[in-house]
Order: sequence, then C-alpha cells, then structure tokens
Amino acid sequence: MGIMSFIRSQLIEIVEWLDDSNHTLVWRFPDDDHEIKNGAQLVCRQGQAAVLVSECVMADVFGPGTHTLSTENVPVLSTLRGWKHGFESPYKVEIYFINLRQYLDQKWGTSNPVLIRDPEFAVGNRPGRIRIRAFGNYNFRVTDPGLFFKEIVGTNACVTTDDIERFLKSRLVSSFTQAASKSELSVMDMAGHYDVLADAVRDDIADDFGAIGIALTSMIIENISLPKEIEQAIDAAAAQSARGVDNTMGWEAMQGMRDMARNSHKGGSAGGVMGAGMGMGMGMGMGNMRGHMRGAAGPQPGYPPPGYPPQPGYPPQGHAPPPHAAPPPQAAPAAPAAGTLQDKLLKLKGAFDVGLLTQEEYDAKEGEILAPL
Repeated sequence: MGIMSFIRSQLIEIVEWLDDSNHTLVWRFPDDDHEIKNGAQLVCRQGQAAVLVSECVMADVFGPGTHTLSTENVPVLSTLRGWKHGFESPYKVEIYFINLRQYLDQKWGTSNPVLIRDPEFAVGNRPGRIRIRAFGNYNFRVTDPGLFFKEIVGTNACVTTDDIERFLKSRLVSSFTQAASKSELSVMDMAGHYDVLADAVRDDIADDFGAIGIALTSMIIENISLPKEIEQAIDAAAAQSARGVDNTMGWEAMQGMRDMARNSHKGGSAGGVMGAGMGMGMGMGMGNMRGHMRGAAGPQPGYPPPGYPPQPGYPPQGHAPPPHAAPPPQAAPAAPAAGTLQDKLLKLKGAFDVGLLTQEEYDAKEGEILAPL
C-alpha cells in the first residue's frame, strides 16, 4: 500500500449516524483508528444533534443539517497536520450524536402500594385510608443536548434509555403519590380524573427533568388498582345492588347458606339436601334476628301494628291499653314435623330453588322420597 493510500485511509470525509434502535440516546462516533479530515462533512439528520469535544471540553453543538468541519471554526484535526508526530496527533476530537426525537411508550408503575386518604372509606370519626397501585406509560425527549451531555453523558460512549430509566420512574412515582394525596379524590372518582392527575405530575416534575436537559412530553395513567380484599368487597356490593338487595345481613346470610350447601353437596346428594336445609335455617334465623332488632323500635306490646285500623279488643291509637288487657291470641301457623315426608319435600324444593340441584337430581331425589308410598 502506497503512502497516499495510507493517508486516504486515515481521513474521514463524512461523519454521520444512522440509528435503527428505539432506545439509544447518545452514541460516540468511533474515531479510534481514523482522523477527521479538515473540511469533512458532519451530517445531522432530523431529530439529531452533534456535540464536539476537544481536549475534554465541549467545543460546539450542531443541530440538524449538513455542517463543514474545518480548523477555521472548530479544532478538528487531520493526519496531514500530524506528520511530524509520525501520524499520531497529540490532539483529540470526539463527536457525540444525541437523539432529539421522542421516546414513546416508556413504562412506569408503583413497585409498592401507596397509602392515601380516601373519604369514601371513613368510619365514624376515623379518616379513611386506602392502599393503591398505579401504572401507565410516558413519553420524553432531549430538549437541550448541551446540558444533557454535561449532566448525563460524561465519557460514556453510549447512553440508552435504560441508563436513566430508574431516575425517571422514581420521580414519576413520587410525583404521582403527591398528586393523588393532594387531589382529595376518592378512588372511585379517580378513573374520571386521570388526565387531571397526569397534568399535575407533568407540572410537578418539569423543573427536575429540565435540569438534565429533557422534557416529559406525555404522561398517561392506565389504571389504579386496589387491594384484592377491597376489590372483592366492592364487587360483592355491586352484585348485591344489581339484585336489588338492600339488606346486607340477609345478603351475607344467603351467601353463607349457598356456600355451606355447596360444600356439603360434595359428600353426596343426601348431604347436599341436608346442607341446603341447614343453610335455609341459618338464613331464616338471620332474618328473624334482624326482625327482632327492628322490633325494638316498633310498637309496644299490647298495641296493634302501626297503620292498621283499630281492631276489637285494642284501644284507639295514642291511648294506653286497659288494665289487665291482653291481645287476642293468634293461631301460630302449623309447621311440618321434622323428618316427615312434607318436611323432606320442602327442603328438597328449597335446595332446587336456590340452584343447588339440577332438574335430574331433583327428580331422582323426589322419587326416592316418594318411593315408600
């Protein structure tokens, strides 16, 4: 190889960067084995910037476009100037390309539950507190390449989104926690105010991101979730409301009856029927207990139920009953004796009505009960 071929191999005429990744923020031009020719072309494509460093000091920042590098305006060296040093120049020039485009769909989320006050969960004089988790995505981009180079890059040959991801996420989560606490919104209402919370986060972290030369261009809250126990309680309340049940104790008794009967049914059809009967008894007992609790505030003994017309043997409303007066006896409804044919059929029908038995199981069991006849 002749001397001119060697010199041409040492000269770089075009300096550019073709980026095909989705996570590279900064890339240093590899000039370890080549020198940059005086008058070379620096090509910065749309969405790129270039930082030139000479003797460990940032010399200049170039934006999008084609720029001519010459010793008249920047200290770019060529091999021809270093002949007296044996083609080894004592000066160094480094070129860093910085991506200015937006980095989309970056994920964020709370690694641990966040405790906030919630007025919907207050009990008595005790303020309501609830633990929530949140996640979503965000977009950002470099707005000041010079400042970003000084604060983040340093001597790194390559900087990716992974290198600053932890800082960005921790700052986003901290700001979201403050915004959720200051909003005084119930968790039930936050779904309709995601954009308000996101705007508060962007405003809060604008200065922190700007201090390193980047900007948050978009902040999206995808979901706010509650602890599993709270979600189950809310779902149960929604199911109760959908069925038009306004008696919480009665609803819980019905659920307990169904669970007991289903568990008992695993031991056989007879056990299922027995469990259904026990569950029905528990449900009736809970209803009677609630009725007695309500009766404490009802009419006093000796008075007819409110709203009924006066009946023989009762004084008019608002007057005390006569002394030694007793309400007329009322005949109690006859109940089938336990273990009788009628009792078994009633229990079987009750289990079928609540869905514990299929039609085939019901018909088979009814046939067993009626077989002795």
